[in-house]
Amino acid sequence: MFDIGFAELLIIAVLGLLILGPERLPKAIRTTSLWVGRLRRSFNNIRSEIEKEVGADEIRRQLHNESILASLKETKNSMHDEFSKASKQVKEIENSIHPEASVQKTEHDDTPETPTTKKQETNNE
Repeated sequence: MFDIGFAELLIIAVLGLLILGPERLPKAIRTTSLWVGRLRRSFNNIRSEIEKEVGADEIRRQLHNESILASLKETKNSMHDEFSKASKQVKEIENSIHPEASVQKTEHDDTPETPTTKKQETNNE
């Protein structure tokens, strides 16, 4: 975390022993280690909360995108249905205006036309 080597720790221990003395040094080490532990836990809690919030924001964004996509799909389906209804109505109107044209179309579509040649026409006569 702080990249402190053995030499630095030894210097800090010797200075602590000289400044605090042998009676107060163990208590100071315990107090310092308690505060360092509390700081680490606090930082870890803050980091995990931030990660959860970032993850929650990402999930919210995905849910929002999925709801938009579902809405677009629903709109597409309704537009397709309306278009189908409109095209059926147009065909019905065309049939009501020109009923004989629709009958002729269906008659021509059912019977395939065969090409005739001059030889066949002369043979038939």
